[in-house]
Amino acid sequence: MSTPYPFTALVGQDDLRLALLLNAVSPAVGGVLVRGEKGTAKSTAVRALSALLPEVPVVAGCRFSCDPAAPDPNCPDGPHESAGATARPARMVELPVGASEDRLVGALDIERALAEGVKAFEPGLLADAHRGILYVDEVNLLHDHLVDLLLDAAAMGASYVEREGVSVRHAARFLLVGTMNPEEGELRPQLLDRFGLTVEVAASRETDQRVEVVRRRLAYDDDPEGFAGRWSEDESALRDRVVAARALLPRVVLGDGALRQIAATCAAFEVDGMRADIVMARTATALAAWAGRTDVLSEDVRQAALLALPHRRRRNPFDAPGLDEDRLDEALEDAREDEEPEPPEGDDDPDGGGPDGDGPDGGGGQPPAGDGPDSPELPAQNQGPDAPEAQDTPGDDSSAPQEPAPTAGAPSGPGEQQAVRAAEPFRTRMLSVPGIGEGAAGRRSRARTEHGRTTGSRRPRGALTKLHLAATVQAAAPHQKARGRSGAGLVVRRDDLRQATREGREGNLVLFVVDASGSMAARQRMSAVKGAVLSLLLDAYQRRDKVGLVTFRGTEAEVALPPTSSVDAAAARLEKLPTGGRTPLAAGLLKAHDVLRVERLRDAARRPLVVVVTDGRATGGVEPVARAGRAAGLFAADGVASVVVDCESGYVRLGLAGQLAGELGGTVVTLDELRADSIAGLVKDVQGMNSPSRRAA
Repeated sequence: MSTPYPFTALVGQDDLRLALLLNAVSPAVGGVLVRGEKGTAKSTAVRALSALLPEVPVVAGCRFSCDPAAPDPNCPDGPHESAGATARPARMVELPVGASEDRLVGALDIERALAEGVKAFEPGLLADAHRGILYVDEVNLLHDHLVDLLLDAAAMGASYVEREGVSVRHAARFLLVGTMNPEEGELRPQLLDRFGLTVEVAASRETDQRVEVVRRRLAYDDDPEGFAGRWSEDESALRDRVVAARALLPRVVLGDGALRQIAATCAAFEVDGMRADIVMARTATALAAWAGRTDVLSEDVRQAALLALPHRRRRNPFDAPGLDEDRLDEALEDAREDEEPEPPEGDDDPDGGGPDGDGPDGGGGQPPAGDGPDSPELPAQNQGPDAPEAQDTPGDDSSAPQEPAPTAGAPSGPGEQQAVRAAEPFRTRMLSVPGIGEGAAGRRSRARTEHGRTTGSRRPRGALTKLHLAATVQAAAPHQKARGRSGAGLVVRRDDLRQATREGREGNLVLFVVDASGSMAARQRMSAVKGAVLSLLLDAYQRRDKVGLVTFRGTEAEVALPPTSSVDAAAARLEKLPTGGRTPLAAGLLKAHDVLRVERLRDAARRPLVVVVTDGRATGGVEPVARAGRAAGLFAADGVASVVVDCESGYVRLGLAGQLAGELGGTVVTLDELRADSIAGLVKDVQGMNSPSRRAA
């Protein structure tokens, strides 16, 4: 086993280290979601935490790590009344992005269950992680049904496996830590809410800190054991502090004043539900224990809010996570005034500068600004291998990929206009790809999936995951006499088993091809167009699609955003899009066709939906209209589903967008018809809307 990087050797990352340690002190806090750009030591910090956790007493031979002092009465390996006890280090179990459902929750041997009535259960990763750490790198890339299973187990403290009426339950309490790069897409708000705390990390911009990161990392790579040995005393001291804080935690008192501050803060920031209040209360209590106190101070509540509320403030994927600290201080002060209108008699230090204020142990467990050796949180040398610093540089769009983007500054050519803001987004009508696909799970088009309604059965290819009971019984029934059946049980062979085939929904690649030419340049018109595209982006986020953005204006087209799961990156590029110049419609279509060709090589199962946003005009170059028609024919020949959003306005309309839709083999909708609440906004798929009369509209 390789030597992990020491937690106390991490450089910077105060918030990340504190959030992890608070969960080590009190796993009831609910875990940590770490958001940040690549190369910021997210994974290193999480893997280093396991070395700080105390050893875990377990029942000898139990695959589910039951506690000898209170064994699980429902443990599949139980009962444990006469079993011995042993101790082992706390585990850190990593969940791969491509793991199957059975690998996560465990697998039942359906064949033995039907033939012998035996619950033959193979534990999954949730059983391995019980009483330890479950780490999910790139949690935003997990399939939705896996994330649901994972977070349900974290909330209930148990895992349930059920296959055709045969069920197994076992305890599954663990410290859940997820890391993600926002460039690759966001988690749904309801899943974000299930993580107790969140931390934003970014690479440090300070030269000295970056130098120290490189120096320590090189030293570790040259001699991992020797490097870890030099930090062993600090590791031991921090491990002892975690144990002491755990022992103190039950004695910490959360007073009515602190509770009122917690409730007032959550109400002031209009967070949904009550989970935020509970998480803040547990976090503030853990902060007090970490600081060695038995009472919760206002500083603890403030720090708890900074860790527990930012990800609960997001109302849509285009909202930046974060918390207004001035507003937070105001909410805390208002709650404090309601509780104590006048300072206590004899209080000469209302700002908390005494022993219980901002002194060495009064910071609520928050690391001090300095790196001095007397820090109560972590020694000055507790630093990290990638030296990130939890602060954002104004104007730095770290969530967007680094490909060239359209400039948002002054016009770059004759007739160009600066970018205009998008209109308010709205709920769009349902657009889907015809037929049945086999792409990644999502919410847009019909597809054969592991989850959904059962539509038939087939022989299993590999391990059986979803049994079709009726088909299995039907296959086994004719052979019972030949197999010598004598009792009530059904004699089942491997060849009798049938896998259920199911139909659900898939996510698609929604490629936007946006006309940014002079014919679209009227400010009010372009604002409405951007609002429509923004609405479609929000719909793509909700339906778990990948998105891409191609724009065309002047003399050429460009890929403003290659296909990605980060719809907020697409929204940022759209917001900066200027307009003006001629309309190279053919260039835009050819660029989009090339993007689809490359993406098809990367992910052949994900079906595309092309959304062309234009008034249908084509200008510039030789035979622009004919060239645009030939380019559109490429999409029709490939059978690519397409929709043209007609942006033409005014009393006199040429109907060019409708002609383009016919050449694409797709359909046309106006901006008004795109709204879900419009009279024409009926839920139809692309094929259903693609009628001759519709094309000619």
